[in-house]
Amino acid sequence: MLEPLLLAATRVSTFDLERPLTNASGFFFARDDRLFLVTSRHVVVDEPTDHHPSHLQIELHTNEDNLAESTGFNIPLFQDGKSLWRQGTDSGGEIDIALVEIDRSALPETTVYQAFTPDHLADLNKGIEIGSALLVVGFPLGFHDTLHHMPVARQASIASAFGLRFKGEGYFLTDARTHRGSSGAPIVMRLPADDTRELPWLLLGVHSSRLDVNRDLEIDEALGLNCAWYSDILMTLSE
Repeated sequence: MLEPLLLAATRVSTFDLERPLTNASGFFFARDDRLFLVTSRHVVVDEPTDHHPSHLQIELHTNEDNLAESTGFNIPLFQDGKSLWRQGTDSGGEIDIALVEIDRSALPETTVYQAFTPDHLADLNKGIEIGSALLVVGFPLGFHDTLHHMPVARQASIASAFGLRFKGEGYFLTDARTHRGSSGAPIVMRLPADDTRELPWLLLGVHSSRLDVNRDLEIDEALGLNCAWYSDILMTLSE
């Protein structure tokens, strides 16, 4: 049986009209009867790199019995000159998460996917031990199972106090080997074996980027640490 988690993540491509720009990761989040694509905010707009895509394209499975069948699905980022994505700020500044609502009626009738819900969001008031094992599920450097259109999972662990805002900002740290293209990937922890949900994973955060310090590039290795924005912001952004 296929692990349902693999159907919750989707490959994201950005375009400026017909011109391809970048690859990234994303996942589905459902609240009530609405469906959203979640990814990093810098995937939909990034001023420092002059990144201004007109739309996103995600890859959808269209045959439950044959996962090799898929189709590209375009998601516009602007309508009447106004941006369609949702982004937020907190007392620490901008949060590197973006939500774009998906028109469910426009999806192919045979679309196969899984979606996280508010019930999957980690409670920041409940302690999760430092060093706890996590997975980052996405498309590093665009790499994936090109036949079955599946993401890959990288092992990670919590590297800072979960529930505290690292340096006062809305993220925690993970220890993991990550690459470009992983931006927007869900960071998850397996729920107990007796959890009967179809998607038995706790959503802790959204992978944003690698974190580094000023160092001697010839002597010092990269830290191998990453910023993960807390998933509870999805409740605010999806209101």
